[in-house]
Amino acid sequence: MIKRFALVIFLTMASFFTTYAQQTAVYTNAMVDYQKALELYDAKQYLTAQALFDDVGKQSKNEEIKANCAYYIANCAVRLNQRNADELMEQFVHDYPTSTKRNSAYIDVADYYFENGKYPYALKWYEKVNQNGLSNNEKERFYFNNGYALFKAKDKKGAKNYFKKVENSQKYGSQAKYYLGFIEYQSDNYEEANDLFSQVQEEDKFKERLAYFQADMNYKLGNFEKAIDLATQQLPLAQDREERSELNKIVGESFFQLKEYDKALPYLQEYKGKKGRWNNVDFYQLGYIYYKRGEYLAAISEFNKIIEGNDKVVQNAYYHLGECYVKTDKKQEALNAFRNAAFMDFDAEIKKDAWLQYAKISYEIGNPYQTVPEVLASYLEKYPESEAKTEIEKLLIDSYITSKNYKEALVLLEKNNNPDFKPAYQKVAFYRAIEIFNEGNYQEAIKHFDKSLSEPVDEVFVARATFWKAESQYLLTDYEAALTGFKIFSEKSVSNQLKEVENLDYNLAYTNFKLKKYDQAIQHFESHINKNKEDKIRLNDAYLRVGDSYFVTSDYWKGMEAYNEAIKLNGVDADYAHFQKAISYGYVRKDNEKITDLLSFLSNYPKSPLQDDALFELGNTYVKINKNEKAIEAYDKLNYSYPKSSYTARALLKQGSIFYLDAKNEQALNKFRRVVANYPGTAEANQAVAQAREIYVDLGRVDEYSAWVKGLDFVEVDNEDLDNATYESAEKQYLDNKTAGAIKGFENYIKEFPNGLHALQANFYLAQLYFKENRKSETISHYQFVINKERNEFTEQALARLSQVHLENKDWQKAIDVLLRLEVEADFPQNIIFSQSNLMKAYYQLDKYDQAVSYAKKVLDNDKIDNKIKSDAQVIIARSAIKLDDLDQAKGSYAEVQKIATGALAAEALYYDAFFKNREEKYEKSNEKVQKLVKDFSGYKYYGSKGLVLMAKNFYALGDAYQATYILESVIENFSDYEDVVAEAKAELQRIKTEEAKRNASIDTEAIED
Repeated sequence: MIKRFALVIFLTMASFFTTYAQQTAVYTNAMVDYQKALELYDAKQYLTAQALFDDVGKQSKNEEIKANCAYYIANCAVRLNQRNADELMEQFVHDYPTSTKRNSAYIDVADYYFENGKYPYALKWYEKVNQNGLSNNEKERFYFNNGYALFKAKDKKGAKNYFKKVENSQKYGSQAKYYLGFIEYQSDNYEEANDLFSQVQEEDKFKERLAYFQADMNYKLGNFEKAIDLATQQLPLAQDREERSELNKIVGESFFQLKEYDKALPYLQEYKGKKGRWNNVDFYQLGYIYYKRGEYLAAISEFNKIIEGNDKVVQNAYYHLGECYVKTDKKQEALNAFRNAAFMDFDAEIKKDAWLQYAKISYEIGNPYQTVPEVLASYLEKYPESEAKTEIEKLLIDSYITSKNYKEALVLLEKNNNPDFKPAYQKVAFYRAIEIFNEGNYQEAIKHFDKSLSEPVDEVFVARATFWKAESQYLLTDYEAALTGFKIFSEKSVSNQLKEVENLDYNLAYTNFKLKKYDQAIQHFESHINKNKEDKIRLNDAYLRVGDSYFVTSDYWKGMEAYNEAIKLNGVDADYAHFQKAISYGYVRKDNEKITDLLSFLSNYPKSPLQDDALFELGNTYVKINKNEKAIEAYDKLNYSYPKSSYTARALLKQGSIFYLDAKNEQALNKFRRVVANYPGTAEANQAVAQAREIYVDLGRVDEYSAWVKGLDFVEVDNEDLDNATYESAEKQYLDNKTAGAIKGFENYIKEFPNGLHALQANFYLAQLYFKENRKSETISHYQFVINKERNEFTEQALARLSQVHLENKDWQKAIDVLLRLEVEADFPQNIIFSQSNLMKAYYQLDKYDQAVSYAKKVLDNDKIDNKIKSDAQVIIARSAIKLDDLDQAKGSYAEVQKIATGALAAEALYYDAFFKNREEKYEKSNEKVQKLVKDFSGYKYYGSKGLVLMAKNFYALGDAYQATYILESVIENFSDYEDVVAEAKAELQRIKTEEAKRNASIDTEAIED
């Protein structure tokens, strides 16, 4: 029993020692691994250490060991920059709140982030530290690190509080004073900064930087000599490129403030800018030095880099920039610079003088933003007591004329009752009237000529206004008033000194001609001929009109003499002269000579629009001398060659009459029936029905006639008398110029007899009356009625008028349809020109540029067109070429336009001249053209504003950023009516400012993006 008990005890003890030995082994192994992990941590093998700490923590039952492992695992995560590092550290604090390493954890993590320059992270953990648990040494380190981290975070107030806690520390005091001084320096508290810096200036580690700060502070305190002394001492010692740059700036600016500009120059030239960029003050100082040295081009180069800003420095810069431009004879550039300075309010004297210079240069070269009178008047309004008042008032008066912006000038003059301005008012009103006259608005022109005549100060302008008022009245067909005006002009004592007198006889002749005073017309035409032998075009025209005057007054032999002179000149309308001469032979009973001349005409002028007239007259003359076969032959040729001629129906009627007289009844009936079938509703058709009736009666075939007539919708036999009576009543009102009665009468006739005997005439005359009364939309159906009939005596005029109505309504396709017919069917050359010139415009409006160009070339091929139509054609070609991107063609066409155009077209052509020079990189030449555009064509704002954008591009290409940006900003401000121009200006301005911001720190790039 004892043995057995002893055995049990032995076995129990053996088990205990075995278990204990095993536990001891585990603990020993864990401690070994823990020590090994610490060694790895100290060796900065954080990833391996972290893994081993993790294993130890999991195995250990010891809370302290587990806490330490958690602490080191989190610490390793911080140093490995693991994403869950903060969470691990927070977890450690949460799981082991009583750990002695809690505060150490915060300090350790914060210090780690601090030492690695991650100051925001450091501050986050420093905030968690319990300062009461820190030793004095740890507190000082804690205060300094916090202060420095806040300093780096730009929290000057917070940094200052912590630095103050250690400014007397043996270890951190000097550094704290340095940073406290720096904070005061940055806050412009230079006295405090200087005091703090002086306490650490003997320490080597601060000497270099303190030298710069003290130099800078002395400069800012106005101690310029001291600043120069300190900075020049430090310059040779400075190792940092940025510091050398800043020291050079301090020396240069100090010399600048002492007005020692020559000494300042080399130092300011060495300044490299903040991060490679200068600001407006930097550019101004260097520019001003060059300005004072008389180096104006160099000064311009610096001043014009100041492209944004609104302060006294910028105002001064722009003023001196203007002076530099004046010195280098760049007046357009000077205008912009002075204008900019004048519109700033920082320095009253600079503003006033800039305004004066701006006003004077505006007068001299023109102004693209305002009229010159507006500029001068604005100066007088702002500075009524100016010593330059008398000078500017004189310039103001002169500017009303020299600016050529007569429209706006007249508005200003009409607001001003100063009697001294009456001479200017008389001239400006006259020139404005001439502008309006050239635009074709003759009624409005007359009003403005009357305004000029209301101030009869200068006899020259009284005479000229009288002449051009009469010319306007002539063009409005008020011939009696025009004749009176031309006669009054001729009686003026100054008329013989004026250019207008060269046209006086010609104008008097035509006016009398229109009034059917042919004797007086002949007298004046012959007087013009005797005085103007060199002007072949007008000489030819005068001979033609003399011939016409004699022809109308039945003095045919004298008429033929005049026509012969025109034929000799072989000018425009030589075919007309030849034809008229041939016709005249008929009136003096020289039928054989008439026939000879008509045959000669047909041979010599095969393309003349009078060919059908000549064939008809030839047939008529053969009938007169009883050569009916030849007459029939002439009429046949007319009908075959010109089936659309207005003479075709009459020629067929003539042939029918000839056959009827020769008792060739069937042939006659064939001709008459052909007239009725092809030209229903015309006077010729009605006459053909009447003559056919006689034949049918003679032949006893009345039933056949009756059946034929019943099938004609334009013949109403039963109502013929009422038809005639109704029409004749309306026609009488028309012939008596009783417009209202005539309109009512024709409307009534058309309503009662829509296809009556006189429906063609009624519709045409009613349309003409509506047109005269400006009821143009009501004309369309009636003109359409006329042109839907076969060619008749009204067709050509109806086509011309209907196309005009469609053009005015901008119904381009309908206009084209009518104009195409007019081009083919017109007998009168002026209608062919009208159709072709308007076809080119209508096709252009419909973006059919190829057709537009084709018709423009047709127009240019015509020798009889005037310069206005020529310039229109060239512009159509040029604009179409722009649209088709054929810039070579556009360039050539606009060059042709420039030779002959006036007004808006001249402005457009001049703009494109500048445009093409810009494309060829001839920037200065391009600017010259823009300057001419804004000076000579200031009334045409659209192309003026486009020209300014082009000028801005030129200036930037020439390296003048100031001019470029100023002009673009002015366009955006002053030309808001032209959205496309403003959009282009904004895009170009953003491009330039974005580029310039790379070197000028004063430009707000964020504002640009906005």
